[in-house]
Amino acid sequence: MNKKLAKREFKKYIKEKNLKFTQQRETILDEILNTKGHFQVEDIVHNIKNKNINVSRATVYRTLNILKDMGLVTEVIKFDNKTIYEISLKEHHDHLICTTCGKIIEFHEEEIEKLQDKICKNYQFTPSFHRLEIFGLCKECSKNSNL
Repeated sequence: MNKKLAKREFKKYIKEKNLKFTQQRETILDEILNTKGHFQVEDIVHNIKNKNINVSRATVYRTLNILKDMGLVTEVIKFDNKTIYEISLKEHHDHLICTTCGKIIEFHEEEIEKLQDKICKNYQFTPSFHRLEIFGLCKECSKNSNL
């Protein structure tokens, strides 16, 4: 789904839920859709305030919850009292998270996907979604920890 279609779907969803499509919600949606990579709520709040637009943190959270309910945004990582999100417009992937510097590396491994399918089939389990997060040290932090 592209950004234009995502915006159209958001407006439609808002209307179906009898909510208002406000300028603040549109601003938040635009900021999230223009974010490259992973983000936190504070990133969105900060970026919008830097544009001298008045949007409350609560409105950002409420709009983010709508986007999560729609499946346009995914909560990918809860780590170190932070929740990190990403736009769901990309192909499925998993994450490696450095516990020292916070770097997030995205990867897709077909063997893992096949193994998950096999496990679900063996247990007659119908998955709706999954996420894999591996925590450890990135290459750079591993080098620095040996000093």
